[in-house]
Order: sequence, then C-alpha cells, then structure tokens
Amino acid sequence: MTTKFDLIVVGGGILGTFHAYHALKKNLKVALLERNSVPQGATVRNFGQVVPSGMDIKWQNFGKESLKIYDELHAQADLTIRKNGSVYIASNDEELQLIEELYEMNKNNDYKSILLSKNDCIQKYDGLRSDYCKGGLFFPNEISVDSAEMIVKLHSLLQEKSGLKIFYNTTVSETYENDNGCIAIASDGTEFNASKIIICGGHEFKTLYPTVFNESDLEVSKLQMLQTKPQGIYSLPGNILTGLSIRRYEAFEECPSFHPIKASEEKNSFEKKFGIHILFKQALDGSIILGDSHEYADAKNADDLGYDLNMEIDEFMINEAKKIIDLPTYEIQRRWFGIYSQCKTQDIFEHMPSPNIHIITGIGGKGMTGSGGFSKFNIDKIYA
Repeated sequence: MTTKFDLIVVGGGILGTFHAYHALKKNLKVALLERNSVPQGATVRNFGQVVPSGMDIKWQNFGKESLKIYDELHAQADLTIRKNGSVYIASNDEELQLIEELYEMNKNNDYKSILLSKNDCIQKYDGLRSDYCKGGLFFPNEISVDSAEMIVKLHSLLQEKSGLKIFYNTTVSETYENDNGCIAIASDGTEFNASKIIICGGHEFKTLYPTVFNESDLEVSKLQMLQTKPQGIYSLPGNILTGLSIRRYEAFEECPSFHPIKASEEKNSFEKKFGIHILFKQALDGSIILGDSHEYADAKNADDLGYDLNMEIDEFMINEAKKIIDLPTYEIQRRWFGIYSQCKTQDIFEHMPSPNIHIITGIGGKGMTGSGGFSKFNIDKIYA
C-alpha cells in the first residue's frame, strides 16, 4: 500500500473509533484497522449505558464531554441514541443517604441531577416495586444506546462524512517505527504507513507487544448479562441502576458516608463474591437487558475465567431483579458475557514503545461513557 496516513488507529472499538474521530476533526488523514468484519469485543458486549453519574470527578468530566459528542454525532445520523436519563433507586436508608450526598456533590461539579421521592419513582417507572424503592436520584442528560448497532452506524457516518478509511478483517501482526515513520504490517503482508500509530485493541496489544502486555498491571473482568423477550407495550425509560450499584460505583465512593456503609456490609455474600449489581435497560425491540456480574483475573491469565456462563449467577440476578421491578415477562431469550480490561493501579493503560507509537487501552467499564471525552483530550495531548 502506497498511501501514507497521518495516523493509523489499531482497533475499531469505541475507544479507537473516538481517537480516529478527534484526529479527523484536526483534518488528519486517518486509517482505522479492525481485525473483524465488525467490532466484536467489549464495545458490543455491554449494556450500552452512557452514565457519567457513576464515575469519579475526572471521568465524569470526560463523560460530560462525551454526552456533547454523542449529541453532535446523533444530529448527523441515527445512532440509536435515546436521551431518556438514568436513575439510581435506593432500597434503604443507607442508600438514600448516599444519593442525597451525591446530589449535593453534583451541584459543585455543575452536573444536573434531580432527587425523586418514592412516589415520584413509582409513577415514573412502571412496575417498580414499592417494597423496594425508598427514593431515587435522576440524571436527565444521560443516554442509552444499542452498542452493536451504534458502532457500525458510527463507522459508516465517519466514512461518509469525515473521510475515515476503515480496513476490516485486517489483523495487524507487527508495528514498528524507523526514520521514515511508523509501519503497521497486516497478517496478509499489507503495509500501512503513517506518522503515528495508536493501538487501542487489547488483543492487538497482547499480540504486538507480548512482553509489555505480560508485565502490565492489566486485569480483565468477565461480566454476565441477560436479555428478556420483548415486553409488548410495556415501557421502561432510561437506565435503571439500583441499590447494589449505589454501593459499588466510583461516584459514591466520594460521598462522606460511603466507607462506613461499606464497612458494615456482609463480606462473604454471593453478590460480593461475583461483583453483582442489578441494572435494567430496555432495548429497541422492547426487551429488557439485565445484569451484571464481575469476575477478575490478570490479563495474561484471562483464560482462567473460562468461556462458560455460570447459571447460578444468572439465576441470582433474575431473582434480585424480580424484587425490584415487576416486568410482564422474565422469560430470557439471550445470555452472554463480555470481557473488558482495566488497570489495577491506573485509570487507563498508556505506553509508548517508540516516540510515535502509543498503546492506549484498559479503559475498563468506562469505555462507552468516557471514550468520547478522553479521546479528545488524548488526541490534543499527542498532537500538542
């Protein structure tokens, strides 16, 4: 291949795609190399919730920027985006105290949230059980997407409107830098030339720089999710996060009462062992997506997590969900697990094997929410 690009991005998931998008906005010539016919990793195997509310202040700010970017992109094409907000439902007085504290903190960070009474919640969310709900905290500007459809539509939009060159079914087997620039070699021998390369795919990182990968502090999380059959005329607006989410998410760790409340929890409970918190989101076909769980292993030992679904986890999540919302049906049509990588000691993994080759990965569960804002910041830094 004789074409030389300003930037090659390896990995067509949400993190790589947003790096490409922000480079395009700088009028750079960009190629995106994706090893599959469409992205199939963490980007498409998740809930599709864009919830800055659950993050610490740094990443909440990246998430707020992402919301603006999603809005700009959705104005150009239907990306399955629904701006119907997120709500955290408290199930007891401790969780109620935490959402009240977060509400006050949000004021200081200029992030709009609305406290809802028990009655407000029950009226707004059909089927929400009165014996579970004590109150809620609503974030009106947050969105949900159908991830697998969204990333394909986003790729099409960027190819059509911004001139992004995407090479699917392109597995990169080598990257290096010499006096003439950076080179990415595909498994079929094709060479791609650029001034800079950004590697955002975890699989590519493992293949291209195995020693760095094995010595990194990356770990992987395996998450189980389920999808009900379509619910008919039933409507459940927005992202529904519940008491276990309040007890888990980073944003609440900054609340004054969080650590005393966590210290009093049962240490050996089933939900603790498997990192379970209960989420609901209605998909475009009317079905409800439920989840999720978290099992961890060092990235180099990811296979230890196995490829089977733990039915005990699924049954526990269904039983807990039934205590929260009375759906027309809890009949399950689909079960799956997702895998994402994250750092143990940093909030994202960044490494430069050479001056113009950057590895950016391990964004963890922040990808769908934080990638838009973080990638803008990172491209600005790289091209400063």
